[in-house]
Amino acid sequence: MHAEAVAGIVDRVATRYRRDPTCMLQILREVQEACDWLPPEAIDRLQVVLGVPRTKIEGVAGFYAFLYTQPRGKYRILFSDNVTDRMQGSVALMERLCSSLWIEPGKVSEDGLLSVDITSCTGMCDQGPGLLVNNYAIPRLTAGLVDEIAELIRNKVPLAEWPADYFRVDDNVRRADVLLAAQMAPGDALRAARARAPSDGLMASNMRSWREGLPSGLGGPIAMLDDMKRANLRGRGGAGFMTGIKWEACRNAPLKPGQERFVVCNADEGEPGTFKDRVLLTSHADLVFEGMTAAAYAIGARRGFLYLRGEYRYLLEPLTAVLERRRREKVLGNDILGLPGADFDIEIHLGAGAYVCGEESALIESLEGKRGTPRNRPPFPVTNGYLDQPTIVNNVETFAAAALVALNGGDWYASIGTKHSAGTKLLSVSGDCERPGIYEYPFGVSIRQVLDDCGARDTQAVQVSGPSGVCIAPAEFDRVIGFEDIPTAGAFTIFDNSRDMFEVARNYVHFFQHESCGFCTPCRVGTSLLKNLMDKLHNGVGSPYDFAEIEKLNQLLQAMSHCGLGHTACNPVLDTIARFRPAYEQRMTQQDFTPAFDLDRALAEARQMTGRDDAGAHLSSTHGGAA
Repeated sequence: MHAEAVAGIVDRVATRYRRDPTCMLQILREVQEACDWLPPEAIDRLQVVLGVPRTKIEGVAGFYAFLYTQPRGKYRILFSDNVTDRMQGSVALMERLCSSLWIEPGKVSEDGLLSVDITSCTGMCDQGPGLLVNNYAIPRLTAGLVDEIAELIRNKVPLAEWPADYFRVDDNVRRADVLLAAQMAPGDALRAARARAPSDGLMASNMRSWREGLPSGLGGPIAMLDDMKRANLRGRGGAGFMTGIKWEACRNAPLKPGQERFVVCNADEGEPGTFKDRVLLTSHADLVFEGMTAAAYAIGARRGFLYLRGEYRYLLEPLTAVLERRRREKVLGNDILGLPGADFDIEIHLGAGAYVCGEESALIESLEGKRGTPRNRPPFPVTNGYLDQPTIVNNVETFAAAALVALNGGDWYASIGTKHSAGTKLLSVSGDCERPGIYEYPFGVSIRQVLDDCGARDTQAVQVSGPSGVCIAPAEFDRVIGFEDIPTAGAFTIFDNSRDMFEVARNYVHFFQHESCGFCTPCRVGTSLLKNLMDKLHNGVGSPYDFAEIEKLNQLLQAMSHCGLGHTACNPVLDTIARFRPAYEQRMTQQDFTPAFDLDRALAEARQMTGRDDAGAHLSSTHGGAA
């Protein structure tokens, strides 16, 4: 593509985003979609158009896994490498595609047509194995489908002409309760909130007063905040902070001249094994946007953002269409429900493959067009969030639940679930079971009940809340989902007795090492050391010394890491050592410390290249040597 054409693309995209540097990630993403990568000419032009240094542009582009400053081909294939995809055969399917198209994993084909690599969880665990092609998801891979994809690529068929059924993503809702079964027309929750105000005029006055940081009369927003606190709704992203308290803190945060408050929906569900937000955004988007608008009413915000993970690129256009419809129906935009001054609108920002952006402060950095590096806290986003202004950040499921609170009241919501865990919880059930999918239960459901409902048999372990959560053994299956026992962001991954729990933990460790943002030394180095130790055990040269090193790493990561990724990186290892120690002991073939490096193993690639694997090609007299 000529430099003039690239410059034209950059100008058009940047103009659509008001040439605003805070939209840099969105601009880079759209330029790449037009050019297949980010050529130097695009970065040259962006320097001029955005007025920012080249180093900043390249720094942002280099941070996100789905942005490429080197050609990656017209077709960019990424196989999901989550543990459930591996259980469903993803490794063999990737090898099949690579063999068919004569390409090595991690490389670009010689003709520059395609690249094939792996990525972390794509949110398709209930219908895997899955892959992304140019960031569009294809679930339910089979050997036959992989062969068809190879033929389409070989014939250079444009992605838009591929069979639509390839890209069909099912909801797989297996059990619905008050949230998934909600029958609520757009605007119903807002009308209920409006009814709590003594008059329309007072409601509009309240909204203007909150935006300007002035005191307001009773009713309306205050009634809504009281309802949220009575509901005992806690954040569904895993941390479980009280939603009403968070909203109230943001509403009460002082505003400097020219500042405003913001509502942010965190739809960057990157935890392996989690896919509930995908279903909510696919089939219940109105509920989510209604909850965001109710939050804006409660705190006095005029602008909101939905931060959508890059793996859900296929949802961008449908969600944009929902927002447009809501504007036409006057439940979003200016003068909501016909009330002067009741203004609130939502923008969608798409991520680009960075798990760490699920952390709220890293997400805000990304929203501002920066690398997604977690911030120091305090200050917290409720006082110093987006553009250093008061901001609430909540999970997709939290906003959907908030809409139910706005509709039915806090007392109704608090009556569901348990005393300390009100409402229902969506569980993303996957792994070794007959009926993977989404299950909604009131808080307090036991692990055993979920296993019975999804048709799990001969279960050895359940990983609750993904790698950063907890691994449960059969003796603990009567424990319950709830903040008083096992809190969870929603992942519920099942492993039967055919699975090697060491390899499960090793996969999770590789995930943490891959997704470390690299900002702090303890996490950047610690996750790499942990990965190396697990690989050492895998290679059969482990010893009790290595167990002690893992414990030291855990203490270091928990005490010194900058954010939660590092704090929890050792969890899957420590849990599986405690509950499934034989899986580790069988790999400890050494009693004393043994170096991890094995020269014979290091020469394996050379043997492959020369086509030799006889005894004379190894360093030991025994065929296979130390390997």
